[in-house]
Amino acid sequence: MSQSSHFISTRGQSPPAGFAEILLAGLAPDGGLYLPAAWPQIDLAAIKGAPYVEAAYAILSQFAGASFSEAELRQDIAAAYSDFDAPDIAPLVEIGKDEYLLELFHGPTLAFKDIAMQILGRLFARALAQRGGRATIVAATSGDTGSAAIAALGGLPNIDVFVIHPKGRVSDVQRRQMTTAAHANVHNIALEGTFDKAQGLVKDLFAQSDFARQIGLTAVNSINFARIAAQSVYYFTATAKLGRPARFVVPTGNFGDIFAGEAAVRMGLSIENLVIATNANDIMARALNDGVYASGAAQPTLSPSMDIQVASNFERALFEASNRDADWTRAAMAMFAKDRKLTLPPGILSSLRARYSAAASSDAQTLAAIKAIHAETGRIIDPHTAVGVAVGRAMPRRSDAPTVILSTAHPAKFPDAVARAIGHPPPQPPRLQGLEKLPERMATIPAKLSLIQDFISSRLTP
Repeated sequence: MSQSSHFISTRGQSPPAGFAEILLAGLAPDGGLYLPAAWPQIDLAAIKGAPYVEAAYAILSQFAGASFSEAELRQDIAAAYSDFDAPDIAPLVEIGKDEYLLELFHGPTLAFKDIAMQILGRLFARALAQRGGRATIVAATSGDTGSAAIAALGGLPNIDVFVIHPKGRVSDVQRRQMTTAAHANVHNIALEGTFDKAQGLVKDLFAQSDFARQIGLTAVNSINFARIAAQSVYYFTATAKLGRPARFVVPTGNFGDIFAGEAAVRMGLSIENLVIATNANDIMARALNDGVYASGAAQPTLSPSMDIQVASNFERALFEASNRDADWTRAAMAMFAKDRKLTLPPGILSSLRARYSAAASSDAQTLAAIKAIHAETGRIIDPHTAVGVAVGRAMPRRSDAPTVILSTAHPAKFPDAVARAIGHPPPQPPRLQGLEKLPERMATIPAKLSLIQDFISSRLTP
């Protein structure tokens, strides 16, 4: 087994595991996040000009090892992207001089999560079929992961899907994309609390080891490394199209999408730098600029998918920045869990700053960015993309490298915010038409672990 197809935990107390194992597990048994024991090296020249599905295979095959055959992996990648509206899957669109949008919202649920989740769902079902048994997937979502998971896993045999969203803190369209699913194996929970609370409850469920083992608990959030691997692909394809390194500006909540950029760099891709673009929930901007990773109260904003104060995937970046010091990472995460605050050592902060820079956008700046792009180009962008535009334009460039802003969701998912910016909502795409007429199914539950466990136990498919 190659070093890139077996995986270690950031906390160093779980045995190495293969790709199928970490795919089905999600979180490592010691509470850490999986990363490859060694990063494979990808030849950009081999990707240049290739169809997106070939680029995805070139990268994912490095991690899959013996878990899936070449034919199985190719079949699942092709199927994953067969229902996308853009032939390029992740088209690069110029909006100004050396300024581009990387459109990642052309999948079934009109958000970037589809790019990884559509592959993850198929590989997950395949691995489960090989091993037998059942799985219970619990996904905390700040808006888009839930609908992407439902689109990928709804109706599949031997899988139950529980999606937890913070009540009243996602857009109406985002909520309806989840709660109108008719699949019997899909269960929606509107949590009386924030996304951070929902994410914490998922981790608490894993910590209940007997319960987790009994129900076959796993996760499809970006804590699942397969998601990171699949998302790294579009950094390669965008760079190949440009023909030179770029500055990538990434609207950031849980840090998975931007860590996929670091993963691409560690696989040999040349990138100018990675810009963390946050909204008022600016834990990552404060961490990079002040050197203190400190959680506060999550604030509701016009970009709700980023209303997060604990960026789970930051643990992966800390592990790499510490030269893979699992003992330090484990202690640091324990300290953060206890104090909700972690002062970053100078060496680790310096390593992070060499790769990342960060800034925040207010709601007013987000609306101004939507208005500006519409006035300049006629294009309508969603508020999360607008956070990226606002930060990308305000932050000084390190060089003359082109700027690529990750456009993470279709504007029609956030019609109210768009209407505030340009005076009218965006046109509704066919995938969303009639959504408001469908019946919704969800249970409203207080943020208490025992109540979540009881709900899951009562809804599991016999």
